[in-house]
Amino acid sequence: MAIDFTLEPELVELRDRTAEFVRATVLPAEAEMLRGPGVPDDTLRRTLQRAARHAGVFGPTVPQELGGLGLDLRGQSVVLEEAGYCLLGPLALHCAAPDEGNILMLEKVADTAQRDRYLKPLAAGSVRSCFAMTEPAPGAGSDPSQLKTVARRTAGGWALSGRKWFITGADGAAFAIVMARTNAETGTATAPEATMFLVPADTPGFRVVRHVPSLDQGFTGGHCEIELEGCEVGDDAVLGEVGKGFAYAQVRLAPARLTHCMRWLGLARRAHELSLGYAAERTAFGSRLGELGMVQQQLADSEIDLAASRALIREAAWVLDQGRSGKHESSVTKTFTAEAVGRIVDRAVQVCGALGISGDLPLSAYLREVRPFRIYDGPSETHRWSIARRALRAAATKEPNR
Repeated sequence: MAIDFTLEPELVELRDRTAEFVRATVLPAEAEMLRGPGVPDDTLRRTLQRAARHAGVFGPTVPQELGGLGLDLRGQSVVLEEAGYCLLGPLALHCAAPDEGNILMLEKVADTAQRDRYLKPLAAGSVRSCFAMTEPAPGAGSDPSQLKTVARRTAGGWALSGRKWFITGADGAAFAIVMARTNAETGTATAPEATMFLVPADTPGFRVVRHVPSLDQGFTGGHCEIELEGCEVGDDAVLGEVGKGFAYAQVRLAPARLTHCMRWLGLARRAHELSLGYAAERTAFGSRLGELGMVQQQLADSEIDLAASRALIREAAWVLDQGRSGKHESSVTKTFTAEAVGRIVDRAVQVCGALGISGDLPLSAYLREVRPFRIYDGPSETHRWSIARRALRAAATKEPNR
């Protein structure tokens, strides 16, 4: 089946309306935030989300029955790039991590009671959430099989114990989706049985220990360390079925990797546009910067990275929209885009020179924000390992590498 990248008129209109909203409403809020606290809070989040609702651009990734726009991934690739043109755009449109990925997973896995209690208020933007899987070494990180957090059966449900680390948005989240081992006594270190639990933040034994100091600061609620000690939940806290946590995580991971790429592509495009504007006006050595060959090479390379990233994102979105796993395509896209975005923003800083590293442009903030993308949602090295293994299997079996 041929891939058609033609955009329907309705999607073009939504794209343009999103772009106008981001430029008119969200960019000024970003500038004010960067001059002041440097991080978004819930007051700012609620203000921007009310404005997004008024503009008709709220919830592009949220299903229509839950009050969103219900776009497929191909449509999301267009709108989320425009949202990502500003650090606060995804927050304003309610398509930022981790809530965006949690809404997707809850919509597919949660039962009726869990949908009412957790999904509906999250989809409406009334509350925030977090996804608690990553742990301090030697626990789960890029290798989830090292999961150390344990859930043990009790008379009334489950008791969770363990420590989670770098949990985005945990401070102020209404609830966490916690991944824990449920076969600690019978499982092996290489084959743990994992289960997801819905844990309200006010559950006794659930505690945000600290904010982890981090290079990036653009997420509401920060990156936090969480302690689970004597944290008891009922059987109704199990998300889906016991033992299927890793399988459910795959429901979330491939699309969430892709939406990250969409958002960061928008920010890279803005960084590139700032460098283009500067190169077109700034003079040095008897000409404008944009007339110098070395500067032209950097600008051209960024154009190439933008175009290649967008094409990979659109293809992967199309594959997922066809109901295929998209594991290969999302890994390729995530690895390339994460590194391309970093290159684009770094070049923009270089072209703009001293202005690029100053606070007079947002480029230094952008550089800090995009660098971690090469690590989260699977570091580039892990994705390359998976891509290579699939390619080798395909070569050995003469099967397509998909």
